[in-house]
Amino acid sequence: MSGQAMRAAILQMSSGIDPARNALVLTTAIAEAKAGGADMVFTPEMSGLLDRERARGAVHLRTEQEDPVLQAVRRAAAAAGIWVHVGSLALLGGRDGRQVNRGFVIDDQGAIRARYDKLHLFDVDLPSGESWRESAAYAPGEHAVVAQTPWAPVGLSVCYDIRFAALYRALSDEGAEILAVPAAFTVPTGLAHWHILLRARAIESACFVIAAAQTGLHEDGRSTFGHSLVIDPWGEVLLDMGETVGLGYADLDLARVAEVRARVPVIRHRRAIPQVERAG
Repeated sequence: MSGQAMRAAILQMSSGIDPARNALVLTTAIAEAKAGGADMVFTPEMSGLLDRERARGAVHLRTEQEDPVLQAVRRAAAAAGIWVHVGSLALLGGRDGRQVNRGFVIDDQGAIRARYDKLHLFDVDLPSGESWRESAAYAPGEHAVVAQTPWAPVGLSVCYDIRFAALYRALSDEGAEILAVPAAFTVPTGLAHWHILLRARAIESACFVIAAAQTGLHEDGRSTFGHSLVIDPWGEVLLDMGETVGLGYADLDLARVAEVRARVPVIRHRRAIPQVERAG
């Protein structure tokens, strides 16, 4: 399965509070990506709706079966004949009446091949004064997921997950050769940590990393960092989209994964961590 070439299209968005407008951006980009020779499209976290005013946003929330953005993307993928990784959508149906932050891998017939609910929820107070409590609205996922594609296994994650290296160890242990990290990173954390964390995950897993991001000033008043990235298994940045909205492309030579893992065999050298001994 692995070792082939793959052309990835990365959609950098500035999603707003109207799912219909966001769906139009997504479906237009899917068609454009196919015309640009892409094999698979990667979109950011919260591609369908980005609204920090939860009461206003709640009007648009639907279950997976009823969500119009997901339905539109599935139709567009089938019409174009292209695979799509929807970074995530806000959906009803989580535990305790909460929502889920769920990503999807959709094949070129419009079928859902994999789904992943964000495991780590962003509950932080930043020095800039921003305060986020994702767990107040969303239930965390319960499973790590590796999606099979015609090019390579893709390990799924979302945004804040990037800070938890154990997840990416588990994904690469299960065969992932591409790590998808869709995001809506804040500007302060993006400036400090985005590039460093993504390059570290690529290097320690000897995987490609594809990180489609939200960018700019959004309708709900938040600002996101942008800089959608594609990184190779050696940690080299193949694509950095800066702050511009639109499509970017990266050609992945998936034979590079085996090459890097032969050079520095980090997967083979992994050991179970023994109990920590406290000394002194």
